[in-house]
Amino acid sequence: YESNDIAFLGVDHPEHGPGFDVWVGGGLSTNPMLAKRLGVWVPLAEVPDVWAGVVGIFRDYGYRRLRNRARLKFLVADWGVERFREVLEKDYLGRTLLDGPAPVLPSKPVDHVGVHEQADGRHYVGAAPVVGRVSGAQLSQLADVVEAHGSDRVRLTPYQKLLVLDVPSERTESLIDGLRAIGLEARPSAWRRGTMACTGIEYCKLAIVETKARGEELVARLEQRLRDFDADISIHINGCPNACARTQVADIGLKGQLVVGPDGRQVEGFQVHLGGGLGMAQGQTAGFGRKLRGLKTTADELPEYVERLALRYLAGRSEGETFANWVIRVDEEELR
Repeated sequence: YESNDIAFLGVDHPEHGPGFDVWVGGGLSTNPMLAKRLGVWVPLAEVPDVWAGVVGIFRDYGYRRLRNRARLKFLVADWGVERFREVLEKDYLGRTLLDGPAPVLPSKPVDHVGVHEQADGRHYVGAAPVVGRVSGAQLSQLADVVEAHGSDRVRLTPYQKLLVLDVPSERTESLIDGLRAIGLEARPSAWRRGTMACTGIEYCKLAIVETKARGEELVARLEQRLRDFDADISIHINGCPNACARTQVADIGLKGQLVVGPDGRQVEGFQVHLGGGLGMAQGQTAGFGRKLRGLKTTADELPEYVERLALRYLAGRSEGETFANWVIRVDEEELR
């Protein structure tokens, strides 16, 4: 929610019950900004009006004629939250919104992988492809597996995961086996679970480097060399500066670019961002990754670099210390 133009985040008001906390002005790409809380509580019935009001503000006041500033985040940054809320209430809603409490956040982002109970007593099962890549044939096989287990609903997540909904509790283990047989893992390694990649140069005209194949190679190397790794480290691989894979808010964010290789020629590589994160609870780091001057890696050297960094984190972390907090604490040389 912190990286979107507008987001409604579920929250309980002490007097009015369930509703939504409103955030505006987020966005990544070449000018990343985190969304800001308006500090209001909105009931479900009023969400369309508030959404339309925010969109109306962007339509009327946003910098839509300026290609490099045609996002709500620039207007929110210039106006500030107080003015934005005031204009929304007075000019677009015609009423004052209720003040609301800040959301209670989980200790880490929720990716829905694994088996989880639904409100109706049935279960949903979240499974991870490798770096988000699935084929048409695989999706056809998925439909057969899902139908055979009494479900007709599949959902996709922002973390490039698949969710199978409405599974009877006694069928979850069989479903997990069926998903594994077609290359979808509901109990993935930390590396498979935490790595995602944008489309990359294979299908995107803006991309500078290959991403999916590099991500698959990286996951395979790390699963082989660090199979029993006991921490979650998110790795987001992007083929250009536009951050479709949310480079700046990963533990290890990799922005594709051409770099100088060992022989002095330009080759595919990545600029490295370290220690980013979104939606963290108190005591955790929420913000953009640390970008060290000159910290780059060639695509061929990427698996070795990530392995070296992960081992240094294991050796140097304090008890309970997250990767992001370790990155902030240690000297730059530890991160190279």
